[in-house]
Amino acid sequence: MLTEFIQARDIPDAWFQCISRILESGRIYQINRGSYAGQKRREFDFITVQIKYPGNRPLIPDIPPHLGIPAPTTMEYVNEYLPYLMTGTKQEKEQYTYGERIVISMDKVIKMYKENGYGTNQAIMEVGRPEDIDLEDPPCLRLIDTRIKDGALHFIVYFRSWDLWGGFPANLAGIQLMKEYMAQEIGVKDGQIIASSKGLHLYDYTWDVAKLRRGITP
Repeated sequence: MLTEFIQARDIPDAWFQCISRILESGRIYQINRGSYAGQKRREFDFITVQIKYPGNRPLIPDIPPHLGIPAPTTMEYVNEYLPYLMTGTKQEKEQYTYGERIVISMDKVIKMYKENGYGTNQAIMEVGRPEDIDLEDPPCLRLIDTRIKDGALHFIVYFRSWDLWGGFPANLAGIQLMKEYMAQEIGVKDGQIIASSKGLHLYDYTWDVAKLRRGITP
């Protein structure tokens, strides 16, 4: 197992560094089960990304126009995604949403910090459940842990599987907006995001655009 560590300024910088690193050291394998079974992924064995200023704007990567490739996500998408993180809204055919599980804990985490102080390791919002193993498409985001240190709210996030091209920037932008809301409710500053995954990957259909963004001719 090759473990990677990246320290980044903000979300766009973290995304670009991850794209660069995965093209250098990501392993390639065929997917036997899961999204796009039968195709290939380029994936980190395990990675931790520390983002020191995730609230810097813009929250999402900007693609230089001369490259002629699509942006990995948009703020319009992030704003549509946000209710799935912060409310219990669920469409008829959806088996779950992150939000319906996060909201069970989010208000309690805010209350815990406000009423009991910041010296606790119990303020965690869990998404994963044991019965998820039986789902055809179990949640990728498994937990958002929290810490208040030096007067700022920090998030520690774990994804079991994570699409680097489009999912990483959209997910982190949404999670950052949620963190800003919680920090304001608690009455502290906005802090860092530390994100880990044993499945941060690029699907094979994005390899060429990832190389172009890195400045490599496919």
